[in-house]
Amino acid sequence: MHAQPPAVLAFDVFGTVVDWHGSIVRELAALYPQIDGDAFALAWRAGYQPAMARVRSGELGWTRIDELHRMILDEILPRFGLGPLSQDERAHLNRVWHRLDPWPDAVAGLTRLKARYTIAPLSNGNIGLLTHMAKRAGLPWDCILSAEVFRAYKPDPATYLGVARVFDLAPEQVMLCAAHQDDLAAARDCGLRTAYIERPLEFGAGHIKDVSPEPGNTLHARDIGHLADLLGA
Repeated sequence: MHAQPPAVLAFDVFGTVVDWHGSIVRELAALYPQIDGDAFALAWRAGYQPAMARVRSGELGWTRIDELHRMILDEILPRFGLGPLSQDERAHLNRVWHRLDPWPDAVAGLTRLKARYTIAPLSNGNIGLLTHMAKRAGLPWDCILSAEVFRAYKPDPATYLGVARVFDLAPEQVMLCAAHQDDLAAARDCGLRTAYIERPLEFGAGHIKDVSPEPGNTLHARDIGHLADLLGA
């Protein structure tokens, strides 16, 4: 660690703080039990990066994640036999991203960190989505930061450097905490400190993720509670 601790901890959310795969599988099991929830969740998430790439390239103007999720959903529904869903049913299913459950360690770990640090999401999710999610799941953010604030999706430097600007800090006073090495690498390139959080089950028990340490990260934590231990919270 540096001589001085970071002032702000910015968290990736999807996969790091909340269990998107398990939440979608559970929702599908309740609403449409005939559907393979694992395959559906993976197909929906697979459209995420290509959809954001269309915004980054300028093919699409600024488009919130809620709208991108709906575009992907409309595309995959027929593949799973759900093409006949009504507009209201589609809208309700699309908002499952607002209803994602936190990982079991998330709320307690964040609460510990909040006592010593300023904590905020730095997510590609839009502000409304992140606010609804936090309200439902009890995520104790100090404020909501989103790609929507900066009109740019990670890994655009505007997102990482934007956190520092919001709080009038040098980049090295901000630590990005995430379960995705590519996100952390982009943050490091902008001068942020980084903490990797292991989420081996992000893609479900049938798709165990490699959580090997990356030497470039400032910290490597088993979960958010362990991160709090490492940061003395």
